[in-house]
Amino acid sequence: MKKYAAEAIGTFCLVLAGTGAIVVNDVRGGVISHVGVALTFGLVVMAMIYTLGDVSGAHINPAVTVAFWVARRFDGRLVLPYIVAQCCGALAASVVLRVLFVDHVNLGATLPAGPWWQSLVLETLLTFILMFVILNVSTGAKEKGIMAGAAIGSVVGFEALFAGPICGASMNPARSLAPAIVSGQLAHLWIYLVGPVLGAALAVVGCRCVQPTGCCTAAETGKACG
Repeated sequence: MKKYAAEAIGTFCLVLAGTGAIVVNDVRGGVISHVGVALTFGLVVMAMIYTLGDVSGAHINPAVTVAFWVARRFDGRLVLPYIVAQCCGALAASVVLRVLFVDHVNLGATLPAGPWWQSLVLETLLTFILMFVILNVSTGAKEKGIMAGAAIGSVVGFEALFAGPICGASMNPARSLAPAIVSGQLAHLWIYLVGPVLGAALAVVGCRCVQPTGCCTAAETGKACG
């Protein structure tokens, strides 16, 4: 239960800080700025990895959990409980933001700025890059280590910087699901459920292409690829 609690709390902090930055930026006339929002997402991910990596692995993202399972680094029996915990934490954060900012329209929900296919492709590629890094710096199915948090947090930050204005740079189904449900912005939610999961799964193939034979094909060993 400690692992599930860690995933719920970690995802709660991610959504509260990340989407909260978007909401505050909106209601305060852009005081945080796009750069500030992107940095908030990167920093909160980094903080949660260093805080919870030894407890649950600090997945705080259903796409990451699924990809670790596809890579055979994670017990399949834990996939659904992890995802439920992550979604519960995210939903709790969005409910808190709804209470605090009653009149805000979308609570930081991810919405495409252009055609749907553009955002779908971007979300897939962004999550591919993120998961590719995670697989190469993590230990087994755990995001932990001296540099893992910095590496993963920086990827989240720079991807949000350049792609956020177009697709929202979610890379995380739970992060998109919660504000969409609480605010009722469901029209484009499928993009942010399909794209990240597809991109994370493709990253497993990418990792196998650059790492020694046996990487992401054997049962969990507690070691990172390479």
